[in-house]
Amino acid sequence: MAANESQPTPTHSIADAAQLFGEDDLTRRFAPVFARIAEGAVQREQQRELAYAPVDWLRDAGYTKLRVPKAYGGEGVSFTAFLALVTRLGEADSNLPQILRVHGGFIESLLESDDEPLRDRWFTRIAQGQIIGGATSERSAATDNSVRLTQTNGAWHLDGEKYYTTGTLYADWVDVTAHDGESHVRVIVKADAPGLERIDDWDGFGQRLTGSGTARFNQVPVAIDNLYRRYRASEPRSNSLLTSYYQALHIANLAGISRAALRDAVAFTRAKTRTFGIPGESSPRDNPLVQRVIGRLASLAYSTQSLSTSLARAIDEVSAARAQGRSNEQAYVHLDIQTFQAQQIVIEQTLQAATLLFEVGGASATSESRRLDRYWRNARVLASHNPAIVREAAIGDFYLNGNAHNERFGLEPQSASVAASASAAASVPVASY
Repeated sequence: MAANESQPTPTHSIADAAQLFGEDDLTRRFAPVFARIAEGAVQREQQRELAYAPVDWLRDAGYTKLRVPKAYGGEGVSFTAFLALVTRLGEADSNLPQILRVHGGFIESLLESDDEPLRDRWFTRIAQGQIIGGATSERSAATDNSVRLTQTNGAWHLDGEKYYTTGTLYADWVDVTAHDGESHVRVIVKADAPGLERIDDWDGFGQRLTGSGTARFNQVPVAIDNLYRRYRASEPRSNSLLTSYYQALHIANLAGISRAALRDAVAFTRAKTRTFGIPGESSPRDNPLVQRVIGRLASLAYSTQSLSTSLARAIDEVSAARAQGRSNEQAYVHLDIQTFQAQQIVIEQTLQAATLLFEVGGASATSESRRLDRYWRNARVLASHNPAIVREAAIGDFYLNGNAHNERFGLEPQSASVAASASAAASVPVASY
């Protein structure tokens, strides 16, 4: 980097980008928090400094309760408004939306639940600032649930191991899938419970600060009130927005990375006083080839954010229809297909933006002090969480043959026979789960 080239300041270019895309009151409210998060993003990346402080800033600002209904102490914002903030947060640091993705999914599942005691208990806690992490995935496909829930001397406890436990390092509670010998269960335990070990051993080359590593359970005590669902894996799941939610979060986060690539490309170019191949001082910002790159990056950022916004509105529409008793299975299938379609394009365009960014800077853009490579690495890891090629085939099968895809997140049904027998054995009413 030439001596007269200055380091770009991300917070300044965030404001510039905001002018391009417009703001609303909610965006303006969170802008200072997002700017503060952006200021430390490179340092956290360089030092693998876990984002405990940024998570606390978001909690204190009310970000973690935005989707909780007002009746429980939340803010009840629409999904469209929420995803717009996810994109801005992803622009500041794409680790943060993913850290809180499971937390948001738990909120969405409560919004779809008709268990009022469960909703009241957890919405109230979330409105007070408590954060939910998850431990539901396994390293190996050899078993779908290696964690066991057992009872010893009248006390319930968990034993086993989960991986891809995104956000659990930052959480107050951990939502766990387990097996009690007869059926699958969902259990929530305190994150600092004795016997629970949360390990930062995620070794992906991107999204390094998400805490997506191992959770080990060794005789972790379980309060029976926090065993909230029992089901068999073979039972069909109810129609749900959760499939679209989990993918829409990644799509909004990817759109944020596209915005960040534009932001940093503009800041980098404005600060340069030398153009490759031209001796002496010159202004890259006046070079038509550089202008073309910036124009392409701006178009990619606009496209990815527009697709994310369109998808968010579709989710809000299906959610409203559900609340009015007008939704049906076809509406959910169509929404999931729409989500998969957006995913195909947003992944491709974000990866393109993360690569094209380097065309404005020459070798100085590859400096470790800038860590501009994190955009491609983070986007590639987010894209790998979503088997896009599988979803592309599902889209084709839907259009050609009318077949719904078979990958459905949703609320697992309560199995009356299994629950009744387990309840009798435990002498605990199933309704309290």
